[in-house]
Amino acid sequence: MTRHYSTGHDRYMTENNGSEGKRLLRLRNGRMAAGVCAGLAAYFKVDVNLVRLGFGVLTVFYGLGILTYLIAWAILPEEGADDSILESFLRRL
Repeated sequence: MTRHYSTGHDRYMTENNGSEGKRLLRLRNGRMAAGVCAGLAAYFKVDVNLVRLGFGVLTVFYGLGILTYLIAWAILPEEGADDSILESFLRRL
């Protein structure tokens, strides 16, 4: 994750006068699979490896990590896209 330390702003998060706020997205930069972990890490300003570790722990101990990841992949829009995969699918119906 690249930060501009002089301004304290993350280049992946955008804010519009505080009216819309930041948006949770699947990021293209730093992704290993679909960008869910990279997007969550940027949104919550934590290390992406901690998010990946969390998904791994959920998968190993509870079996929910993969399911949670797939749901997030479907409902989070990709960086640069207006709609998520689920929204695009539902619009076609």
